[in-house]
Amino acid sequence: MLFNSVAFLIFFPIVTIIYFLLPHRFRWLWLLGASCYFYMAFVPVYILILGGTIVIDYFAGIWIQNAQGQRRRLFLVLSIISNVGVLAAFKYFNFLNDNLSLLLHGAGYQNPIPFLKILLPIGLSFHTFQAMSYTIEVYRGNQPAEKHFGIYALYVMFYPQLVAGPIERPQNMLHQFHEKKTYDYDNLRRGICLIVWGLFKKVVIADRLALFVDQVYDTPHSYHGLPLIVATVFFAFQIYFDFSGYSDIARGAARAMGFNLMINFNFPFTSTSIGEFWRKWHISLSTWFNDYVFSPILIAKRNWGKRAVLFALFVTFFISGLWHGAGWNFVIFGVLHGLALIYETLTKRFRKSMSKAIPSIIYKNLSMLIVFAYACFAWIFFRAVTVRDSVYIIKNMFRGLGGQLLAVFRGDPLVDRVLYVNQGASIFLLSCALIVLVELLQIAMRKRDMIDWLAGKNVMIRYTIYYTMVLGILALGVLSSNKFIYFQF
Repeated sequence: MLFNSVAFLIFFPIVTIIYFLLPHRFRWLWLLGASCYFYMAFVPVYILILGGTIVIDYFAGIWIQNAQGQRRRLFLVLSIISNVGVLAAFKYFNFLNDNLSLLLHGAGYQNPIPFLKILLPIGLSFHTFQAMSYTIEVYRGNQPAEKHFGIYALYVMFYPQLVAGPIERPQNMLHQFHEKKTYDYDNLRRGICLIVWGLFKKVVIADRLALFVDQVYDTPHSYHGLPLIVATVFFAFQIYFDFSGYSDIARGAARAMGFNLMINFNFPFTSTSIGEFWRKWHISLSTWFNDYVFSPILIAKRNWGKRAVLFALFVTFFISGLWHGAGWNFVIFGVLHGLALIYETLTKRFRKSMSKAIPSIIYKNLSMLIVFAYACFAWIFFRAVTVRDSVYIIKNMFRGLGGQLLAVFRGDPLVDRVLYVNQGASIFLLSCALIVLVELLQIAMRKRDMIDWLAGKNVMIRYTIYYTMVLGILALGVLSSNKFIYFQF
Protein backbone atom coordinates (compact mmCIF):
# COMPACT_ATOMS: atom_id res chain seq x y z
CA MET A 1 0.00 0.00 0.00
CA LEU A 2 1.38 3.39 -0.97
CA PHE A 3 1.28 6.35 1.41
CA ASN A 4 0.21 8.54 -1.52
CA SER A 5 -2.86 6.47 -2.36
CA VAL A 6 -6.57 6.71 -1.60
CA ALA A 7 -6.32 3.30 0.10
CA PHE A 8 -3.90 4.71 2.68
CA LEU A 9 -6.14 7.72 3.34
CA ILE A 10 -8.81 5.18 4.37
CA PHE A 11 -6.42 2.74 6.08
CA PHE A 12 -4.67 5.29 8.34
CA PRO A 13 -7.70 6.73 10.20
CA ILE A 14 -9.33 3.31 10.61
CA VAL A 15 -6.16 1.77 12.08
CA THR A 16 -5.56 4.76 14.36
CA ILE A 17 -9.14 5.02 15.66
CA ILE A 18 -9.51 1.30 16.36
CA TYR A 19 -6.07 1.26 18.00
CA PHE A 20 -7.28 3.69 20.69
CA LEU A 21 -10.67 1.99 21.06
CA LEU A 22 -9.11 -1.39 21.83
CA PRO A 23 -7.88 -2.40 25.31
CA HIS A 24 -4.11 -2.12 25.66
CA ARG A 25 -3.57 -5.91 25.74
CA PHE A 26 -5.04 -6.32 22.24
CA ARG A 27 -3.40 -3.35 20.55
CA TRP A 28 -0.21 -5.16 19.52
CA LEU A 29 -2.32 -7.77 17.76
CA TRP A 30 -4.34 -5.11 15.91
CA LEU A 31 -1.21 -3.26 14.78
CA LEU A 32 0.48 -6.49 13.70
CA GLY A 33 -2.59 -7.54 11.68
CA ALA A 34 -2.85 -4.06 10.12
CA SER A 35 0.87 -4.13 9.27
CA CYS A 36 0.52 -7.55 7.63
CA TYR A 37 -2.39 -6.25 5.55
CA PHE A 38 -0.39 -3.13 4.63
CA TYR A 39 2.56 -5.25 3.43
CA MET A 40 0.43 -7.85 1.65
CA ALA A 41 -1.18 -5.10 -0.44
CA PHE A 42 2.02 -5.25 -2.57
CA VAL A 43 2.77 -8.97 -3.13
CA PRO A 44 0.84 -11.13 -0.61
CA VAL A 45 3.04 -14.25 -0.80
CA TYR A 46 6.15 -12.34 0.30
CA ILE A 47 4.72 -12.09 3.81
CA LEU A 48 5.97 -15.70 4.18
CA ILE A 49 9.59 -14.61 3.62
CA LEU A 50 9.27 -11.86 6.18
CA GLY A 51 7.57 -14.25 8.59
CA GLY A 52 10.35 -16.81 8.22
CA THR A 53 13.11 -14.34 9.09
CA ILE A 54 11.06 -13.04 12.03
CA VAL A 55 10.81 -16.56 13.50
CA ILE A 56 14.55 -17.19 13.06
CA ASP A 57 15.61 -13.87 14.62
CA TYR A 58 13.12 -14.14 17.49
CA PHE A 59 14.58 -17.46 18.64
CA ALA A 60 18.13 -16.34 17.80
CA GLY A 61 17.75 -13.38 20.19
CA ILE A 62 16.65 -15.66 23.04
CA TRP A 63 19.38 -18.23 22.33
CA ILE A 64 22.05 -15.50 22.15
CA GLN A 65 20.97 -14.10 25.51
CA ASN A 66 20.93 -17.51 27.21
CA ALA A 67 24.14 -18.86 25.66
CA GLN A 68 27.73 -18.41 26.80
CA GLY A 69 31.05 -18.05 25.02
CA GLN A 70 31.34 -19.23 21.44
CA ARG A 71 27.74 -20.43 21.35
CA ARG A 72 26.54 -16.81 21.57
CA ARG A 73 28.67 -15.89 18.57
CA LEU A 74 27.46 -18.97 16.69
CA PHE A 75 23.80 -18.02 17.14
CA LEU A 76 24.54 -14.45 16.05
CA VAL A 77 26.37 -15.66 12.94
CA LEU A 78 23.49 -18.02 12.05
CA SER A 79 21.02 -15.15 12.41
CA ILE A 80 23.09 -12.84 10.23
CA ILE A 81 23.63 -15.54 7.60
CA SER A 82 19.89 -16.23 7.40
CA ASN A 83 19.10 -12.53 6.94
CA VAL A 84 21.91 -11.82 4.49
CA GLY A 85 21.12 -15.07 2.68
CA VAL A 86 17.53 -14.03 1.98
CA LEU A 87 18.73 -10.60 0.85
CA ALA A 88 21.43 -12.13 -1.37
CA ALA A 89 19.03 -14.60 -2.96
CA PHE A 90 16.38 -12.06 -3.90
CA LYS A 91 18.49 -8.98 -4.52
CA TYR A 92 21.99 -10.08 -5.57
CA PHE A 93 21.78 -13.59 -7.04
CA ASN A 94 21.04 -12.47 -10.60
CA PHE A 95 23.62 -9.66 -10.36
CA LEU A 96 26.34 -12.09 -9.28
CA ASN A 97 25.20 -14.66 -11.83
CA ASP A 98 25.30 -12.06 -14.60
CA ASN A 99 28.87 -11.12 -13.72
CA LEU A 100 29.82 -14.81 -13.58
CA SER A 101 28.33 -15.24 -17.06
CA LEU A 102 30.49 -12.40 -18.38
CA LEU A 103 33.63 -13.92 -16.86
CA LEU A 104 32.89 -17.39 -18.23
CA HIS A 105 31.98 -15.96 -21.64
CA GLY A 106 35.32 -14.16 -21.74
CA ALA A 107 37.05 -17.47 -21.07
CA GLY A 108 35.02 -19.24 -23.74
CA TYR A 109 32.58 -21.03 -21.43
CA GLN A 110 28.83 -20.87 -20.92
CA ASN A 111 27.29 -20.29 -17.51
CA PRO A 112 25.13 -23.33 -16.60
CA ILE A 113 23.46 -21.59 -13.62
CA PRO A 114 19.96 -20.32 -14.52
CA PHE A 115 18.75 -16.88 -13.56
CA LEU A 116 15.99 -16.52 -10.97
CA LYS A 117 12.70 -15.11 -12.24
CA ILE A 118 11.54 -13.46 -9.02
CA LEU A 119 10.55 -9.98 -7.95
CA LEU A 120 12.46 -8.23 -5.17
CA PRO A 121 10.23 -8.07 -2.06
CA ILE A 122 9.31 -4.48 -1.22
CA GLY A 123 11.55 -2.96 1.46
CA LEU A 124 13.64 -6.12 1.91
CA SER A 125 16.88 -4.22 2.59
CA PHE A 126 15.21 -2.09 5.24
CA HIS A 127 13.56 -4.74 7.39
CA THR A 128 16.61 -7.03 6.98
CA PHE A 129 18.86 -4.36 8.48
CA GLN A 130 16.34 -3.64 11.24
CA ALA A 131 16.17 -7.33 12.15
CA MET A 132 19.98 -7.61 12.14
CA SER A 133 20.32 -4.64 14.48
CA TYR A 134 18.15 -6.50 17.00
CA THR A 135 20.28 -9.64 17.21
CA ILE A 136 23.52 -7.62 17.19
CA GLU A 137 22.32 -5.42 20.06
CA VAL A 138 21.22 -8.49 22.05
CA TYR A 139 24.65 -10.02 21.44
CA ARG A 140 26.37 -6.84 22.61
CA GLY A 141 24.25 -6.78 25.76
CA ASN A 142 22.61 -3.46 24.89
CA GLN A 143 19.11 -4.94 24.50
CA PRO A 144 17.41 -7.80 26.37
CA ALA A 145 15.88 -10.45 24.13
CA GLU A 146 12.19 -9.84 23.48
CA LYS A 147 10.16 -12.74 24.93
CA HIS A 148 6.83 -11.67 23.41
CA PHE A 149 6.83 -13.06 19.87
CA GLY A 150 4.04 -10.73 18.71
CA ILE A 151 5.84 -7.63 19.97
CA TYR A 152 9.06 -8.68 18.23
CA ALA A 153 7.16 -9.35 14.99
CA LEU A 154 5.59 -5.89 15.31
CA TYR A 155 9.07 -4.34 15.78
CA VAL A 156 10.05 -5.68 12.34
CA MET A 157 6.66 -5.13 10.66
CA PHE A 158 5.37 -1.86 12.16
CA TYR A 159 3.58 -0.50 9.10
CA PRO A 160 4.70 3.18 9.11
CA GLN A 161 8.37 2.28 8.65
CA LEU A 162 8.01 -1.23 7.23
CA VAL A 163 8.81 -0.49 3.59
CA ALA A 164 11.42 2.30 3.57
CA GLY A 165 12.41 3.03 7.15
CA PRO A 166 13.62 4.75 9.18
CA ILE A 167 15.72 1.71 10.16
CA GLU A 168 14.97 1.68 13.87
CA ARG A 169 17.00 0.19 16.71
CA PRO A 170 15.38 -2.13 19.26
CA GLN A 171 16.31 0.24 22.11
CA ASN A 172 14.07 2.90 20.60
CA MET A 173 11.08 0.84 19.50
CA LEU A 174 10.53 -2.34 21.52
CA HIS A 175 9.73 -0.60 24.79
CA GLN A 176 7.24 1.67 23.00
CA PHE A 177 5.13 -1.33 21.96
CA HIS A 178 4.86 -2.40 25.61
CA GLU A 179 3.85 1.07 26.83
CA LYS A 180 0.17 1.92 27.19
CA LYS A 181 -0.58 4.78 24.81
CA THR A 182 -3.39 7.20 25.55
CA TYR A 183 -5.09 9.44 23.03
CA ASP A 184 -3.30 12.77 22.86
CA TYR A 185 -4.59 15.60 20.67
CA ASP A 186 -1.13 17.12 20.31
CA ASN A 187 0.30 13.82 19.04
CA LEU A 188 -2.56 13.48 16.58
CA ARG A 189 -2.17 17.07 15.36
CA ARG A 190 1.59 16.70 14.94
CA GLY A 191 1.16 13.37 13.21
CA ILE A 192 -1.36 14.66 10.68
CA CYS A 193 0.77 17.77 10.03
CA LEU A 194 3.78 15.56 9.29
CA ILE A 195 1.70 13.37 6.97
CA VAL A 196 0.36 16.37 5.04
CA TRP A 197 3.84 17.91 4.82
CA GLY A 198 5.30 14.63 3.61
CA LEU A 199 2.56 14.20 1.01
CA PHE A 200 3.14 17.75 -0.21
CA LYS A 201 6.86 17.06 -0.69
CA LYS A 202 6.15 13.79 -2.48
CA VAL A 203 3.24 14.51 -4.84
CA VAL A 204 3.67 18.24 -5.42
CA ILE A 205 7.45 18.48 -5.75
CA ALA A 206 9.13 15.07 -6.14
CA ASP A 207 6.61 13.62 -8.59
CA ARG A 208 6.49 16.86 -10.57
CA LEU A 209 10.28 16.91 -10.89
CA ALA A 210 10.09 13.27 -12.00
CA LEU A 211 8.34 14.45 -15.19
CA PHE A 212 11.63 16.07 -16.25
CA VAL A 213 14.03 13.57 -14.72
CA ASP A 214 12.39 10.43 -16.08
CA GLN A 215 12.11 11.76 -19.61
CA VAL A 216 15.82 12.63 -19.78
CA TYR A 217 17.30 9.74 -17.79
CA ASP A 218 15.18 7.07 -19.47
CA THR A 219 16.57 8.13 -22.88
CA PRO A 220 19.77 10.06 -22.05
CA HIS A 221 21.35 9.54 -25.49
CA SER A 222 18.64 11.77 -26.95
CA TYR A 223 19.99 14.79 -25.04
CA HIS A 224 23.13 16.77 -24.42
CA GLY A 225 24.08 19.88 -22.50
CA LEU A 226 21.44 21.76 -20.55
CA PRO A 227 18.75 19.03 -20.37
CA LEU A 228 21.23 16.65 -18.74
CA ILE A 229 22.29 19.30 -16.23
CA VAL A 230 18.70 20.29 -15.40
CA ALA A 231 17.61 16.64 -15.01
CA THR A 232 20.61 15.88 -12.77
CA VAL A 233 19.98 18.84 -10.47
CA PHE A 234 16.24 18.13 -10.44
CA PHE A 235 16.93 14.52 -9.45
CA ALA A 236 18.86 15.69 -6.40
CA PHE A 237 15.77 17.53 -5.21
CA GLN A 238 13.43 14.79 -6.41
CA ILE A 239 15.11 12.06 -4.36
CA TYR A 240 15.37 14.33 -1.32
CA PHE A 241 11.71 15.38 -1.34
CA ASP A 242 10.61 11.85 -2.24
CA PHE A 243 12.52 10.09 0.53
CA SER A 244 12.22 12.75 3.22
CA GLY A 245 8.52 12.98 2.34
CA TYR A 246 8.17 9.25 2.97
CA SER A 247 10.02 9.60 6.29
CA ASP A 248 7.74 12.45 7.35
CA ILE A 249 4.61 10.42 6.56
CA ALA A 250 6.03 7.42 8.42
CA ARG A 251 6.86 9.54 11.47
CA GLY A 252 3.45 11.20 11.28
CA ALA A 253 1.48 7.95 11.08
CA ALA A 254 3.42 6.59 14.06
CA ARG A 255 3.20 9.85 16.04
CA ALA A 256 -0.61 9.94 15.72
CA MET A 257 -0.67 6.76 17.83
CA GLY A 258 1.96 8.04 20.26
CA PHE A 259 5.03 6.30 18.78
CA ASN A 260 8.24 8.22 18.12
CA LEU A 261 10.36 7.29 15.10
CA MET A 262 13.81 8.77 14.62
CA ILE A 263 14.37 11.79 12.38
CA ASN A 264 15.87 10.53 9.12
CA PHE A 265 16.86 13.83 7.47
CA ASN A 266 18.32 17.00 8.94
CA PHE A 267 18.62 19.57 6.12
CA PRO A 268 21.40 17.72 4.21
CA PHE A 269 21.75 20.36 1.49
CA THR A 270 23.21 22.75 4.06
CA SER A 271 26.22 20.45 4.50
CA THR A 272 29.71 21.87 4.03
CA SER A 273 31.39 18.45 3.69
CA ILE A 274 30.45 14.98 2.47
CA GLY A 275 30.95 13.72 6.02
CA GLU A 276 28.39 16.21 7.28
CA PHE A 277 26.11 15.30 4.37
CA TRP A 278 25.99 11.66 5.51
CA ARG A 279 25.35 12.72 9.09
CA LYS A 280 22.24 14.52 7.80
CA TRP A 281 21.08 12.27 4.92
CA HIS A 282 19.26 8.98 5.59
CA ILE A 283 20.50 9.17 9.18
CA SER A 284 19.11 5.77 10.18
CA LEU A 285 21.16 4.04 7.45
CA SER A 286 24.37 6.04 7.94
CA THR A 287 24.33 5.41 11.71
CA TRP A 288 23.60 1.71 11.05
CA PHE A 289 26.69 1.43 8.86
CA ASN A 290 28.73 3.41 11.37
CA ASP A 291 27.77 1.14 14.28
CA TYR A 292 27.81 -2.25 12.55
CA VAL A 293 30.37 -1.91 9.73
CA PHE A 294 32.69 1.12 10.10
CA SER A 295 33.33 0.92 13.87
CA PRO A 296 33.94 -2.88 13.98
CA ILE A 297 36.44 -2.60 11.09
CA LEU A 298 38.14 0.28 12.88
CA ILE A 299 38.44 -1.76 16.07
CA ALA A 300 39.67 -4.85 14.22
CA LYS A 301 42.33 -2.85 12.35
CA ARG A 302 43.25 -0.42 15.14
CA ASN A 303 46.94 -1.30 14.84
CA TRP A 304 46.88 0.11 11.31
CA GLY A 305 46.66 3.67 12.59
CA LYS A 306 45.21 6.19 10.14
CA ARG A 307 45.09 3.59 7.38
CA ALA A 308 42.39 1.79 9.38
CA VAL A 309 40.09 4.81 9.04
CA LEU A 310 40.67 5.03 5.28
CA PHE A 311 40.16 1.28 4.81
CA ALA A 312 37.00 1.29 6.95
CA LEU A 313 35.57 4.24 5.01
CA PHE A 314 36.15 2.56 1.67
CA VAL A 315 34.68 -0.80 2.72
CA THR A 316 31.69 0.83 4.42
CA PHE A 317 30.71 2.87 1.39
CA PHE A 318 31.40 0.02 -1.00
CA ILE A 319 28.87 -2.06 0.94
CA SER A 320 26.55 0.96 1.19
CA GLY A 321 26.58 1.23 -2.59
CA LEU A 322 25.66 -2.45 -2.91
CA TRP A 323 22.91 -2.01 -0.32
CA HIS A 324 21.33 0.62 -2.55
CA GLY A 325 21.13 -1.68 -5.54
CA ALA A 326 22.47 -4.78 -7.29
CA GLY A 327 24.44 -3.05 -10.03
CA TRP A 328 27.87 -1.61 -10.66
CA ASN A 329 26.37 1.86 -11.00
CA PHE A 330 25.31 1.66 -7.33
CA VAL A 331 28.74 0.36 -6.33
CA ILE A 332 30.33 3.35 -8.07
CA PHE A 333 27.86 5.65 -6.30
CA GLY A 334 28.99 4.27 -2.94
CA VAL A 335 32.69 4.28 -3.81
CA LEU A 336 32.53 7.93 -4.95
CA HIS A 337 31.22 8.94 -1.53
CA GLY A 338 33.82 6.75 0.17
CA LEU A 339 36.62 8.39 -1.82
CA ALA A 340 35.26 11.83 -0.95
CA LEU A 341 35.36 10.98 2.76
CA ILE A 342 38.89 9.60 2.40
CA TYR A 343 39.90 12.89 0.75
CA GLU A 344 38.29 14.88 3.56
CA THR A 345 40.10 12.77 6.15
CA LEU A 346 43.48 13.31 4.48
CA THR A 347 42.97 17.06 3.94
CA LYS A 348 41.36 17.92 7.28
CA ARG A 349 44.18 20.22 8.42
CA PHE A 350 44.48 21.94 5.05
CA ARG A 351 40.75 22.61 4.86
CA LYS A 352 40.74 23.94 8.41
CA SER A 353 43.49 26.40 7.56
CA MET A 354 41.61 27.45 4.41
CA SER A 355 38.47 28.09 6.46
CA LYS A 356 40.46 30.53 8.60
CA ALA A 357 42.08 32.26 5.61
CA ILE A 358 38.81 32.83 3.72
CA PRO A 359 35.88 34.88 5.12
CA SER A 360 33.56 32.41 6.83
CA ILE A 361 30.43 33.31 4.83
CA ILE A 362 32.27 32.79 1.53
CA TYR A 363 33.94 29.56 2.67
CA LYS A 364 30.70 28.12 4.03
CA ASN A 365 28.58 28.89 0.97
CA LEU A 366 31.29 27.76 -1.44
CA SER A 367 31.65 24.50 0.51
CA MET A 368 27.88 23.94 0.42
CA LEU A 369 27.89 24.48 -3.35
CA ILE A 370 30.79 22.07 -3.88
CA VAL A 371 29.17 19.37 -1.70
CA PHE A 372 25.86 19.73 -3.54
CA ALA A 373 27.60 19.56 -6.93
CA TYR A 374 29.52 16.44 -5.90
CA ALA A 375 26.37 14.80 -4.56
CA CYS A 376 24.63 15.54 -7.89
CA PHE A 377 27.59 14.02 -9.74
CA ALA A 378 27.44 10.82 -7.66
CA TRP A 379 23.66 10.64 -8.11
CA ILE A 380 24.16 10.34 -11.88
CA PHE A 381 25.30 6.75 -11.27
CA PHE A 382 22.44 6.23 -8.81
CA ARG A 383 19.73 7.34 -11.25
CA ALA A 384 21.07 6.21 -14.62
CA VAL A 385 19.94 2.76 -15.70
CA THR A 386 23.44 1.56 -16.62
CA VAL A 387 27.06 2.59 -16.12
CA ARG A 388 27.24 3.27 -19.87
CA ASP A 389 24.38 5.77 -19.57
CA SER A 390 26.13 7.42 -16.63
CA VAL A 391 29.34 7.83 -18.64
CA TYR A 392 27.40 9.29 -21.58
CA ILE A 393 25.68 11.83 -19.32
CA ILE A 394 28.96 12.94 -17.73
CA LYS A 395 30.72 13.24 -21.10
CA ASN A 396 27.87 15.19 -22.71
CA MET A 397 26.63 17.44 -19.89
CA PHE A 398 28.51 20.45 -21.23
CA ARG A 399 28.44 19.63 -24.95
CA GLY A 400 26.83 22.49 -26.85
CA LEU A 401 26.00 24.26 -23.60
CA GLY A 402 27.02 27.70 -24.87
CA GLY A 403 24.68 27.59 -27.85
CA GLN A 404 21.83 26.25 -25.73
CA LEU A 405 22.24 29.03 -23.15
CA LEU A 406 22.24 31.57 -25.97
CA ALA A 407 19.03 30.03 -27.32
CA VAL A 408 17.44 30.30 -23.88
CA PHE A 409 18.54 33.92 -23.59
CA ARG A 410 17.08 34.73 -27.01
CA GLY A 411 13.87 32.78 -26.44
CA ASP A 412 14.37 30.59 -29.52
CA PRO A 413 11.84 27.79 -30.23
CA LEU A 414 14.60 25.35 -29.30
CA VAL A 415 14.08 26.34 -25.65
CA ASP A 416 11.06 24.06 -25.23
CA ARG A 417 13.19 20.96 -25.79
CA VAL A 418 16.46 22.26 -24.34
CA LEU A 419 15.28 23.71 -21.04
CA TYR A 420 11.72 22.51 -20.53
CA VAL A 421 12.27 19.01 -21.99
CA ASN A 422 8.93 19.41 -23.81
CA GLN A 423 7.09 19.75 -20.48
CA GLY A 424 6.33 23.43 -20.99
CA ALA A 425 7.60 26.64 -19.43
CA SER A 426 4.84 26.87 -16.82
CA ILE A 427 5.56 23.40 -15.39
CA PHE A 428 9.30 24.10 -15.36
CA LEU A 429 8.94 27.46 -13.63
CA LEU A 430 6.43 26.04 -11.14
CA SER A 431 8.87 23.24 -10.29
CA CYS A 432 11.68 25.72 -9.70
CA ALA A 433 9.43 27.99 -7.61
CA LEU A 434 8.30 25.09 -5.43
CA ILE A 435 11.90 24.01 -4.78
CA VAL A 436 12.83 27.54 -3.72
CA LEU A 437 9.68 27.94 -1.58
CA VAL A 438 10.12 24.69 0.33
CA GLU A 439 13.86 25.20 0.79
CA LEU A 440 13.15 28.65 2.27
CA LEU A 441 10.53 27.09 4.56
CA GLN A 442 13.03 24.49 5.69
CA ILE A 443 15.62 27.17 6.42
CA ALA A 444 13.03 28.80 8.65
CA MET A 445 12.28 25.41 10.24
CA ARG A 446 15.92 25.06 11.29
CA LYS A 447 15.41 27.94 13.71
CA ARG A 448 11.98 26.90 14.91
CA ASP A 449 9.86 23.83 14.37
CA MET A 450 7.01 24.77 12.02
CA ILE A 451 4.47 22.63 13.89
CA ASP A 452 5.35 24.40 17.16
CA TRP A 453 5.07 27.73 15.38
CA LEU A 454 1.62 26.84 14.09
CA ALA A 455 0.51 25.73 17.55
CA GLY A 456 1.10 29.26 18.81
CA LYS A 457 -1.20 30.82 16.22
CA ASN A 458 -4.94 31.25 16.53
CA VAL A 459 -7.37 28.74 15.07
CA MET A 460 -8.14 30.82 11.99
CA ILE A 461 -4.48 31.10 10.92
CA ARG A 462 -3.74 27.44 11.71
CA TYR A 463 -6.60 26.02 9.71
CA THR A 464 -6.07 28.44 6.84
CA ILE A 465 -2.54 27.04 6.50
CA TYR A 466 -3.77 23.46 6.88
CA TYR A 467 -6.41 23.87 4.17
CA THR A 468 -3.94 25.69 1.90
CA MET A 469 -1.56 22.72 2.13
CA VAL A 470 -4.33 20.23 1.35
CA LEU A 471 -5.63 22.33 -1.55
CA GLY A 472 -2.05 22.68 -2.80
CA ILE A 473 -1.72 18.90 -2.87
CA LEU A 474 -5.01 18.51 -4.75
CA ALA A 475 -4.39 21.36 -7.19
CA LEU A 476 -0.65 21.03 -7.85
CA GLY A 477 0.11 17.41 -7.02
CA VAL A 478 0.80 14.66 -9.52
CA LEU A 479 -1.93 12.37 -8.19
CA SER A 480 -0.97 9.15 -9.92
CA SER A 481 0.22 7.15 -6.87
CA ASN A 482 3.83 6.97 -8.04
CA LYS A 483 5.99 4.64 -5.96
CA PHE A 484 8.58 6.10 -3.64
CA ILE A 485 12.12 5.85 -5.04
CA TYR A 486 13.49 3.84 -2.12
CA PHE A 487 10.80 1.15 -2.46
CA GLN A 488 13.12 -0.61 -4.93
CA PHE A 489 15.67 -1.18 -2.16
